[in-house]
Amino acid sequence: MWDKTVIMMIVTGIGETLYMTLGSTLFGYILGLPLGVLLTVTDEDGIRPNRAVYKALDFVTNILRSIPFLILLILVIPLTRIIVGKTYGPTATIVPLTIAAAPFIGRMVESSLKEVDRGVIEAAQSMGASTWQMITKVLLTEARTSLIVNATIAVGTILGYSAMAGTVGGGGLGDIAIQYGYYRYEAGIMIVTVILLILLVQIMQGIGMVISKKIDHRRIK
Repeated sequence: MWDKTVIMMIVTGIGETLYMTLGSTLFGYILGLPLGVLLTVTDEDGIRPNRAVYKALDFVTNILRSIPFLILLILVIPLTRIIVGKTYGPTATIVPLTIAAAPFIGRMVESSLKEVDRGVIEAAQSMGASTWQMITKVLLTEARTSLIVNATIAVGTILGYSAMAGTVGGGGLGDIAIQYGYYRYEAGIMIVTVILLILLVQIMQGIGMVISKKIDHRRIK
């Protein structure tokens, strides 16, 4: 069973899983970071409260987060075909992964920004800081440690979603686990793919925690 072809297939699967996870995380943050900032800023306790905007963003975010990923994967097939030109493979899987990740990341960002000390925000406001300065120099800067910690959680969650995509030919380790471990009853391949997925999550979370500790200004040197 463990010939050169199988080993290369596993290695390729690792590469595809990392490609899908990191790619969708990047695009997820491109959409989710502004979403989280807007949710924080327009909340009733935010620096620019706007009930209508907040309610609209909150509603859309909750709706998208409520849809199970496998169902979302099927629902966005037409959009995936328009963007990528096909509905299978690692590149195509990035589309539904991004749509699933963006609202989740938005909530994580919102949670991190709301942890910023209110006194720091009020001090910046009293000095005449603009909204943009409040966001970039105060909220995002003060919450950077929490943002990175939450980013590691987001990466682990997205990696899990990428494995689910294997049920519909999404590629990566999840696809290998389904096609060989499940359909062909190759228990050895199934176990190896599961172990590799766990290791990838642990490595990514470890890297994130190291980075967050290095930039945490609250730590005692």
